[in-house]
Amino acid sequence: MDTHRSLRVLVVDDEPTTAAAHAKFVARVPGFSVHSIAHSGNEVFAALDAAQEAGTPIDLVLLDMNLPDLHGLDVARRVRGRGNTVDIIAITAIRDLNVVRTAISAGVTQYLIKPFGFAAFAGKLENYRQFRFNLGNAGQAASQSSIDNAFAALRSVGAAPLPKGLITETLGSISEALRSASAALSATEVSELLDLSRVTARRYLEHLADTGDAAKAPRHGTRGRPEYEYRWVSKG
Repeated sequence: MDTHRSLRVLVVDDEPTTAAAHAKFVARVPGFSVHSIAHSGNEVFAALDAAQEAGTPIDLVLLDMNLPDLHGLDVARRVRGRGNTVDIIAITAIRDLNVVRTAISAGVTQYLIKPFGFAAFAGKLENYRQFRFNLGNAGQAASQSSIDNAFAALRSVGAAPLPKGLITETLGSISEALRSASAALSATEVSELLDLSRVTARRYLEHLADTGDAAKAPRHGTRGRPEYEYRWVSKG
């Protein structure tokens, strides 16, 4: 196993905006590169087959559970049924424990729940890379300690702290407001909705935009200083 080359990643999400955001996250993590993006289960199979035939097999699949043609669990099962041992990290908003248990039995190595920021995302990938590195250094006959070290690398690290001055509960409320809104919201609208100051709302919205959980765009038709609106993009 080559432990020095960049690991090739297939990003899978039915939402093009979310898939693109995750691909940008991958590109920011040292040691990883985006091989391709898929928006359905059948596109996953096609990408895996094409990569295998080209001699550049995919190392890791970032798999959404809600796809238009197949459930993510069915995709994982079929990938294994086709004899492909590619590693899979589930990236989804689904929190049902039965789904989590089934995902593990289907060959999913890690489970990342939306919404998340870049730090949590990068932590999963870095843990996975360490897992691969530890296995690669174990030789053909692994010892108990080398196996333990490899699997220990997959354990989640603690969540990265929020920027100074931001509170988890408030971030959750603003995230939920964006997630539930039928249209993009401005800082003014969020502040009125949650009884916050506009400055406070804007700080949290900017943080969500920085982490890729919200898309930021100028609102057209406003007079004076341009106003920005924010739309939730991390869907399950």
